[in-house]
Amino acid sequence: MELDAGSLDVTVRGVALLDPDDDLSSCPGELVLVIGARGREAARYVRMAARAGASAVAVKAAGRADDLGAVAEDAGVALLTVQPQVRWDQLQALVREVLEGARLAAESDVEHGDLFTLAQTVAVLAGGAVSIEDTGSRVLAYSRSDNEIDEMRRLSILGWEGPKQYLALLREWGVFHRLRSSENVVRVDERPELGIRRRLAIGIRAGERHLGTIWVQEGDRPFAEHAESALLGAARIAAVHLLRRRGSPGVRSPQDLVVGLLEGRISADLVAGQLGLDPSASAIVLAFAPREVEHDRSEHELRQLETGNVVSVHATSYRRGALVGTLGSRVYAVLPEVPTGAAEPALTALAEHVIAVLGRAGTRAQAAIGSPVPTLAEVVMSRSEADRVLDTMARTPDRDMATIGDLRSEVLLAETLALLEANPDLRDPAVTALVEHDAAHGTELVTSLLAYLDALGDVRAAADRLHIHPNTLRYRIRRATAVTGLDLADPGGRLFCHLQLMLVTRSSGP
Repeated sequence: MELDAGSLDVTVRGVALLDPDDDLSSCPGELVLVIGARGREAARYVRMAARAGASAVAVKAAGRADDLGAVAEDAGVALLTVQPQVRWDQLQALVREVLEGARLAAESDVEHGDLFTLAQTVAVLAGGAVSIEDTGSRVLAYSRSDNEIDEMRRLSILGWEGPKQYLALLREWGVFHRLRSSENVVRVDERPELGIRRRLAIGIRAGERHLGTIWVQEGDRPFAEHAESALLGAARIAAVHLLRRRGSPGVRSPQDLVVGLLEGRISADLVAGQLGLDPSASAIVLAFAPREVEHDRSEHELRQLETGNVVSVHATSYRRGALVGTLGSRVYAVLPEVPTGAAEPALTALAEHVIAVLGRAGTRAQAAIGSPVPTLAEVVMSRSEADRVLDTMARTPDRDMATIGDLRSEVLLAETLALLEANPDLRDPAVTALVEHDAAHGTELVTSLLAYLDALGDVRAAADRLHIHPNTLRYRIRRATAVTGLDLADPGGRLFCHLQLMLVTRSSGP
């Protein structure tokens, strides 16, 4: 194909065939292949495609491309000229392959290790021994295994390909046909008489292309509860690896683009164009952070790698177009096409499940969910909220997961206190004097006044919290106002005093 009009810098989200007898109603962002009309004869269909929202049109060459190019320029659509000998069905298949490669690149952050790392992650999540094979049943990667393995796996690993007698049985049972014809997980029953344990398998696919298979052999324990979901996500990640190995066009790592999107450095339109996403789709950000940061660099990188793989597999299983990126010690999942009202229960369950899986692997983590945002361009806001929730949860070690809605008041309070801490000129000298008085005389006026304000002036409740007599608390409150001149009857002064006392106690806390 050759470009005759317009620019190559356009986003193509799909491909459509236009026959002269067809009426093209809507094809936003698609490449339209005009069948049965060449050169100037195709002018009408170029205009029709442009009105329908196409980003590019392809026609067969007929010797007067300049005239048709002017039509395309006027219609505002890119024009591609195709050589007469090219078959439309072959071109359509090629374009779909390129688009599928770009879409798969958007589905997961595959910078998290290689196929062996992915195999090991799936083994942990599915609870079995994993091997990843190409279309010829040659072993590309496999997991370490603490469980008992059967003869089929042993021979496959030793020979780097499935034993011929077992492969013939799988074909006879229709297993390969099911793997090639759908994206569903296939169950292979145990055959004790043949020395074959129970297996789960899933085809690795790029659109209609079959790229290989992921196998999980059951060991001395049953498969994990969410084994099939883990396999679905892993197959989508593996597809990107295998497409890269083949050098498929249109496939590039999404890591830099995802991180740039999360940081607000790269426009959503650019990310959407490069990764084949819809920039107008709603989205939400999940953030995961370790409770303890490993100081040994190699150990830290290993744990981060494992966390990224676990998040990638589960996020991609939850949403086909999920993107995963790592910033510092935190791993972020951008999930598209979510309801914009509030975080759905399934999303909360996803975060909790990932935390549980990481915990079983030895990584204690916390998760935060930002608010859903209406477009991809606003993902940075959802990420900011998720970060604020993680920052707040770091002070509440008893909590594993929260949404911004769960902790909004705590988040806002923490940020207000941070503002006071960063601006000493905003502080009331009277509260500073009270702190200095306690330090000089060994009194507890600060904690007493704070308890009184926390209890909204309820002396009995505050005294019970401090384990002192109400009259003792009344005396301390009178003493505090006498020492500082604070006017607790003034609502504004009382509020500001309350905030500053919170800052003092947090700063001096454990």
